[in-house]
Amino acid sequence: MNVLHRRDTSLAVRPYYHRSELHEFSADGHEFIYVVAAGAIFALDDAASAVLEQLKNKPMEHAELIAALVQQGHSKKDAEDLIRELLLVQVIVTENFVPEKPEAPPSDFPLQALVLNITNQCNLACTYCYEFGSDKIATPQGKKKFMTLETAKQSVDFLLEKSAQRKAVHITFFGGETLMNFRLLRDVVLFSEERAAQSGKAITFSLTTNATLLSDEIIEFLSEHQVGVTVSIDGPSDLQNKNRVFKNGKGSYDVIAPRLRKLIEKHKSRAITARVTLTDGVTDVTRIYRHLKDDIGFHEIGFAPVTSSEKQSYSINDTDMGDVLQEFRNLAKEWLSFALRNQMHGFSNVSETIGELTKGINKSHPCGAGLGLLGVSPSGDLSPCHRFTDADSHTLGNINTGIDSEKRSDFLSRGHIGTKYDCHTCWARPLCAGGCHHEAFVRYGDTGHANLHYCDWIREWTDACLKIYGVLALKNPGFLEKFSERKALS
Repeated sequence: MNVLHRRDTSLAVRPYYHRSELHEFSADGHEFIYVVAAGAIFALDDAASAVLEQLKNKPMEHAELIAALVQQGHSKKDAEDLIRELLLVQVIVTENFVPEKPEAPPSDFPLQALVLNITNQCNLACTYCYEFGSDKIATPQGKKKFMTLETAKQSVDFLLEKSAQRKAVHITFFGGETLMNFRLLRDVVLFSEERAAQSGKAITFSLTTNATLLSDEIIEFLSEHQVGVTVSIDGPSDLQNKNRVFKNGKGSYDVIAPRLRKLIEKHKSRAITARVTLTDGVTDVTRIYRHLKDDIGFHEIGFAPVTSSEKQSYSINDTDMGDVLQEFRNLAKEWLSFALRNQMHGFSNVSETIGELTKGINKSHPCGAGLGLLGVSPSGDLSPCHRFTDADSHTLGNINTGIDSEKRSDFLSRGHIGTKYDCHTCWARPLCAGGCHHEAFVRYGDTGHANLHYCDWIREWTDACLKIYGVLALKNPGFLEKFSERKALS
């Protein structure tokens, strides 16, 4: 939480003042504001509240505002200092104030991560799969099914070269089902560690898997090389088996449950994360969380609604999305009770939002897709992220020929928050920036379109997390510092 400090400077002009774009909220009986232009959070004292109350209905000229504050018992000097202070942090602004839009990163923005889609094959047939389901945009026909070691090595060298002065880089292994090409994954990790050491850089790894192919050999390797693991799983057997099935229609839960327990027991070098896709009939967030955290033993669990066009059978309707939000709120209260005891809870949807609030971010783009992150297909084609792999219309170059700067620039220009006019009056835009590019394309046919179907939901969820932030800022600010430490280490 920010603390307002008085500064001894003078105002050169005497303009009219009005309130900045603010989102007001209460936490633990105290009033707070989220300053949209600055991406900052402030606790309000009586003096600052008095200024905002004066400006609630109309702008006020400098002398008029000073007089109003003096009439309320402030000295003229304190009133001058207060106005100056609030101007500096953009809580109030002049009539000529134009909020700065987040600057687009430079065209030569250095890479930080690659997502290597080491195979486009999968041993499951999940009904909602964005890669192979009804809403697929991938066109893998006639393309390589498995990445070769040569392409993978070229990708590693490409990442190290394009990371410029970055001291640390990251590789995520993805599919299809990633572990169908484990032999390549193993060889790439060993090669990458050697290459990174030669380059004087640190390198880390992660993978996403459906867990059906986990073995003792694989688990031992992942633990030894500190490979982070995210498991795509939708909960207990009845929910997991609703959509995540083998190609013969058989559910996958009984296959993966014992493997997951062994993974969590033996892989101690990194936290093991579950990633849940919420679909029609799979919305009992609390039940899913309890099973994955308490019964299976995952360290963190994150939830996301299915990416789908408007009328898929597995899409979540508005009523059920409202229920999901209430479930999120219930778990968020639990997260807060843990945080007040200096304990991590494991509901990553809260942790991620609190982390962003702590950093005071003001996004130009929803994520790092096309910026610090690129996806690589089995054939070596580059894409904005793994969700666009093997989609011909979204190729941004190739490992052999490099990044197509024109296509990359077009993708980033359309995805910039400044082009999303529907977002310009939304107070949550610093954190959302319009939402996922892939979701936008599937729903609206344009990667630069705002995800309007989630706007109210995002605002309500962000407000819930702001209130959690406020309580922690008052009662356990040291816990928030942990998220600042994460930033420093990233």
